[in-house]
Amino acid sequence: MIHQDSFTVTTRGRGTYEVTEQVGRIVDAANMATGLCHVFVHHTSASLMLCENADPTVRHDLEAFMNRTVPDGDPLYRHTLEGPDDMPAHIRTVLTQTGLAIPVRNARCDLGTWQGIYLWEHRTAGHTRKLTVTVQGA
Repeated sequence: MIHQDSFTVTTRGRGTYEVTEQVGRIVDAANMATGLCHVFVHHTSASLMLCENADPTVRHDLEAFMNRTVPDGDPLYRHTLEGPDDMPAHIRTVLTQTGLAIPVRNARCDLGTWQGIYLWEHRTAGHTRKLTVTVQGA
């Protein structure tokens, strides 16, 4: 059996946005005791991650790491059509992931104690991001 649904997240710019609850509602609606949940973000300048959900300094430190590793406005970049954060956003997405696979057990995402599902916005301005959740199982 397969169940699929989509939702959007409106961001306020660069940073992480927890989507665990929205994904969980779709998994719950799928009414499958066991299976696999796949989450996909439909963009090239935002990504997904499983991350610590208890201490926000973890996400802050990840952002600080990315800022140092992939800085905005680096003269190396030629793709700057939409501004100095354009190419860095694409690089950040390639270095992370646009899809996550999460086991479903007892009709719920079988996440670890401190895991949350996050959309990671890589652009400095806010955007509306589309995510599709596909649940397969029985």
